[in-house]
Amino acid sequence: MSFKDLFKFNNDKTTFIFVGGKGGVGKTSVSASTALWLAKQGKKTLIVSTDPAHSLSDSLETPVSSIPTEVAENLYAVEIDPDKAMEDKKVQLEAQKSSSSGDNLMGLDMLGDQLDLASSSPGADEAAAFEVFLTVMTTNEYDFVVFDTAPTGHTLRFLSFPEIMDSWVGKMMKVKSKLGSAASAFKNIIPFMDGDNDIASTAELEETKRKIDEAKKVLSDPDRTTFKMVVIPEEMSIYESERAIEALDKYDITVDSIIVNQIMPDVDDCDFCHSRNKLQQKRIALINQKFNNQEIVKMPLFKDEIKGKDRLYDFADMLYEGKENNEVKRNAIEL
Repeated sequence: MSFKDLFKFNNDKTTFIFVGGKGGVGKTSVSASTALWLAKQGKKTLIVSTDPAHSLSDSLETPVSSIPTEVAENLYAVEIDPDKAMEDKKVQLEAQKSSSSGDNLMGLDMLGDQLDLASSSPGADEAAAFEVFLTVMTTNEYDFVVFDTAPTGHTLRFLSFPEIMDSWVGKMMKVKSKLGSAASAFKNIIPFMDGDNDIASTAELEETKRKIDEAKKVLSDPDRTTFKMVVIPEEMSIYESERAIEALDKYDITVDSIIVNQIMPDVDDCDFCHSRNKLQQKRIALINQKFNNQEIVKMPLFKDEIKGKDRLYDFADMLYEGKENNEVKRNAIEL
């Protein structure tokens, strides 16, 4: 099987691809080149950056906003702003606390329920990212959605979000059963709900829970969702990726491939290159041992940054087609 054959196209449903790994391993280059390559195959593709660093705009050398915008033929991009989302959530929570009154709080037990609900509400950054996922999952507007994720810890929190939301909505339903119509006071802190709507309806809460359950099914379906782990030949990256794969396995999320990036060539007249290459070859042997259930593809270290669509297309050709055109050869550190 070639590396590109790992992509599974569903005619009527969106396929999701998450690209993750330790910080600094080249996730954005892999994500952006993957999205461009898919778009070049005629697939309507959306790339979503959940990384607060906003490196997607820099990689594409194209402004990317918080609203999906076409950045190339068949390719749309969006950057989630977790800081803004978190600030909005804090404002909503403070407003909720200050507006709570004796009419809303039916005794100390119910006050405890309300505060517990507010304190256990999901983080706004994960909520913002997951809301995008939920929207594209239910509309199936795109053939592929590529997630350029933040470093590993943030990504694992995001992928655990369905479980967190499932628990949280369950708490909301319990509070609603005690507070009745007063539960509508929480409408501003429920993700996926319009603040102008009255969410006291049990039917609406059940619909939210149904969407969360559907999201869990999509994330655990290897025909619709896969994860590509980017590593570099260094122990910290390898062991962090190994732990991440173990965590993803608990959520039944399929890691189908390992991209070993930034491999230093062995250059005879360069002692540093020779030393680094020798060490990296040991680490690559460790990668082959630890990740033998995934497809492994190796990418060289480039002397220049992989930035701009032309460079990203070249990177994608090498990654998915095994091509080394002249531009790639000029930019890779030559053997």
